[in-house]
Amino acid sequence: MAKKTFEQALARLEHITDELESGELSLEKSLEKFNEGMALVHFCNSRLDEAKAQVELLLHQDGDLVGVPFAEEDGGHSNLP
Repeated sequence: MAKKTFEQALARLEHITDELESGELSLEKSLEKFNEGMALVHFCNSRLDEAKAQVELLLHQDGDLVGVPFAEEDGGHSNLP
């Protein structure tokens, strides 16, 4: 399976919100959807935090706009001193 993107997660979250707002789901199904939605919120927030860190790295590099790779897989730690 392909890696989930921010856009895919956000679209799924919007769909879940619509389902929950419809009021047509059982309590059990609503709880399942809520839990899935919370996991998607966490995923989206993580991606947004990573994007923010990348922008900050670009803007704070000795006053010059220099691209610095952001270490996504190791918990968000960069190679900067």
